[in-house]
Amino acid sequence: MKKEITIRADIELLVNEFYKSVQADNIIGPIFNAIIGNRWPEHLSKMYSFWETILLGNHTYNGAPFLPHAKLPLDEFHFERWLQLFRQTVDTYFEGAVAEDAKLRADKMAVLFLSKINYLKQNTQHKPLI
Repeated sequence: MKKEITIRADIELLVNEFYKSVQADNIIGPIFNAIIGNRWPEHLSKMYSFWETILLGNHTYNGAPFLPHAKLPLDEFHFERWLQLFRQTVDTYFEGAVAEDAKLRADKMAVLFLSKINYLKQNTQHKPLI
């Protein structure tokens, strides 16, 4: 049965189930698994705090979420897959305004991260050799 996202336990369910699908995915799983390695518990803990801050307004996350992604070999295809898995997870377990907000915010983050990654790639490729 679907429920509203209202407490940290809901965030933990969302994050755990989403990253289970990411780890098993043949497109983005190898990228995440190679970078994170055996540090999945640490990563999940950060993601609980990140999404709790974003969706519930409980300020438990401190950090710069873009920096760890800046040099990953990601492009639009990878972000679309990430979004597809995220939306599926939200839709499987949750309903309501916060669930819809989670999908909207994920969409905006993907656009922003992809834009920043593309900008960095373009600007590092065209730097003078002097």
